Amino acid sequence: MIRAYKFLMRPTVGQAAALGEMLRDHCSLYNGALQERRDAYRHVSRTSIKYGQQSAQLKEIRAFDPERQDRWSFSSQQATLRRLDKAFAAFFRRVKAGDKPGYPRFRGVNWFDTVDFPKDGDGCRWDSTPHDSVTRVRLQGVGHVKVNRHRPVVGKVKTVSVKREGKRWYVILTAEQVQPDPLPATGSAVGIDLGIANFLADSNGELVPNPRHGRKAAAKLEAAQRDLARFPRVRRDKRTANHQRATQRVADLHRKVRRQRLDHAHKTALDLVREHDFIAHEDLKIRNMAKAPAPKPDPEQPGSFLPNGAAAKAGLNHSISDAGWGVFLTILHAKAESAGRKVIAVDPRNTSRTCPECGHVSAENRPTREKFHCASCGHSAHADTVGALNVLRAGLVRRDANQA
Repeated sequence: MIRAYKFLMRPTVGQAAALGEMLRDHCSLYNGALQERRDAYRHVSRTSIKYGQQSAQLKEIRAFDPERQDRWSFSSQQATLRRLDKAFAAFFRRVKAGDKPGYPRFRGVNWFDTVDFPKDGDGCRWDSTPHDSVTRVRLQGVGHVKVNRHRPVVGKVKTVSVKREGKRWYVILTAEQVQPDPLPATGSAVGIDLGIANFLADSNGELVPNPRHGRKAAAKLEAAQRDLARFPRVRRDKRTANHQRATQRVADLHRKVRRQRLDHAHKTALDLVREHDFIAHEDLKIRNMAKAPAPKPDPEQPGSFLPNGAAAKAGLNHSISDAGWGVFLTILHAKAESAGRKVIAVDPRNTSRTCPECGHVSAENRPTREKFHCASCGHSAHADTVGALNVLRAGLVRRDANQA
């Protein structure tokens, strides 16, 4: 199995400047390759350029620009071109599926924050000074950079990536490991229902409160973004010191909320994996749930639109994003795989409208957001707990069907 590790780097002033130049030059390479593809397709010949053709030009590009492109790892530049190729592959896939295409865009220096090294030892070297008490990573063109390794890396390092987040630099490793020993069996199975009022309800009747990290930080974020809006939109190197501090303040607040949300997801998922052998959850289409409603043209007044509930839906969309269901489910599946647990996603339709006692399905069974009262047999319970019970039953049926 493959596991990722993310560590904070502590570069010197000179190394931080070199890392910034590395990002700038890789961004220039990405944009140049994108421009070449656009120009070739706009030509009357409708030429389509692939990754192999652009990768073959790297040797000439490095020879033509020795002060910039030739300083960096050849493999990392290939990874940047491969990244562009993946963006085009995703674009053509969306076109074929009839989705919104989203043609690959040029990247500004502020929006290109990652450089990948496909192989440890090719342009980079993890733990480059093994006899030193301080862990370092060696990057071609940058040098040996200190790394705050807060936990050991298990397995063979396969890839290395460098990422900038605000003023901080991180190194991200992927390591190949043997499958760890599964956790001891508990004999327990549980169904979970994700929500807004409560982050999670399980089939045992337990509720996990929604921390609402984004809402708690909304006032500070609003004030920080208001301060930032007073400055004109200029390039990063043209910003004043006050402008840079305002930008950093907004970035720090967003980073804190993101890390709080991630921490909560990790702890909640770990508790579930430790306590249960089998976990069932709803197969939620989160992207569709958080979409803004389509506009409703007024047939009687061309150019006008009818109310479509966009304002109310916007509040719900913010709450869904703040809860971080997608992040939590991704972490839950990863932890369950490492622990030898089974996780199954089931169809979410009518899970909160079906009575777990008599099986009666009706919208009237849920008179309020939190209350469930069966119109047929009179069974009453918390609506989220009822949803979790139905999810568990559907999950067990699907598990038994797969084993048959």
